[in-house]
Amino acid sequence: MNSKNLTRNILIGMTLGAIVGIIINIVGPDTSGLSVLVKDIFPLVGSIFVRSLQLLVVPLVLLSLICGTSALDDVRRLGRIGFKTVAFYMATTAIAISIAISLAVIFKPGSGMQLDYETNFVAKESPPLTDVILNIFPKNPFAAMAEGNMLQVIVFAILFGLAATLVGPPGRRVIALANDLNDIVMKLVMLLLMAAPFGVFALVARTFAKEGFSAILALSQYFFLVLAALAIHAFVAYGLIFKTFTGLSVKQLYRNLRKVQIFAFSTASSNATIPINLENAEHRLGVKPAVASFTIPLGATINMDGTAIMQGVATVFIAQALGVDIGLQGYLMVVLTATLASIGTAGVPGVGLIMLAMVFQQVGLPVAAIGVIYGVDRLLDMARTAVNVTGDAVVSVIVAKSEGEFDQEVFDAKK
Repeated sequence: MNSKNLTRNILIGMTLGAIVGIIINIVGPDTSGLSVLVKDIFPLVGSIFVRSLQLLVVPLVLLSLICGTSALDDVRRLGRIGFKTVAFYMATTAIAISIAISLAVIFKPGSGMQLDYETNFVAKESPPLTDVILNIFPKNPFAAMAEGNMLQVIVFAILFGLAATLVGPPGRRVIALANDLNDIVMKLVMLLLMAAPFGVFALVARTFAKEGFSAILALSQYFFLVLAALAIHAFVAYGLIFKTFTGLSVKQLYRNLRKVQIFAFSTASSNATIPINLENAEHRLGVKPAVASFTIPLGATINMDGTAIMQGVATVFIAQALGVDIGLQGYLMVVLTATLASIGTAGVPGVGLIMLAMVFQQVGLPVAAIGVIYGVDRLLDMARTAVNVTGDAVVSVIVAKSEGEFDQEVFDAKK
């Protein structure tokens, strides 16, 4: 199955899933027979698909980073790539939340709403910044791999790759083995893609069957304002940034990103999308492995522009609904907190609400009010994950082009 047909089939699976899910929601997801689909079959098929992707995340990140780091053969160059990548990720996150706050202040989605925030939602406690920094460095690489702690896996892989480069002949043998193993894992990714339309169908059908339109209608202004902010950032802000720093075709960029965006939307997990985004960056965007193996996994861990947008709109929305004026200083605090919080945000579904609790605490809003928007968060989580992985890909191309690790023939090729 070629890439064009695969993208088409995934899109068909997603569309059919949405249609079937909405029909089930209208009929009643608890109806005899349909409840089995919603509670058992759809979750089972979807979970098997996501777990299959997650199965490959750690070995793929570990092997690709070892290969990529050793290919650079220059510690200073690796440091330069790392600095550029983190700087771009932090900058785009700050831009994202600024767009969100500006739109929310202009359109006032919470104005006139009588908010009762006494809900059953209890936010998990966000980790302190010192713990976030400390947890970047692994004390047991095998435990980090078993737990899927991607920042620790990234640090270990970089150090291992550097050591393998410096040690001489033994290192070259290990690097050759890592390259062979990496090829095998990438082949596994391609095999899994053949089942993608079915997994996407099940995931989307279950979400729409459970959520339907009722949750959206209750918070329509908030919901559609978040979607608008996500769309502006994904297609306008990223497009301008991409064109400014690369001079490449923005239209071609988004054409090459369709498959990844659909995957991210259906799984609502940046980490689960790493294998797809990494393969796509190398074979459709023209980012060479030396850069892609670093920027894509790191982006899935610290680049949360979509989540930042949700946090910005949600903060202003709740403040307006409560009649609280947090002022310019409060908005600046939201920008700063959400930008820094993105570093400690794991790429798994729903974690944005945990970080939102930290933002609320910083500006004096009641954390319990998060329960008001909880009902529509799953649908928004799908959309903002697609924005997150788009940012990972955009920054990867920018960094690769600036480092001479970019293949324009691959980027321009018709797929």
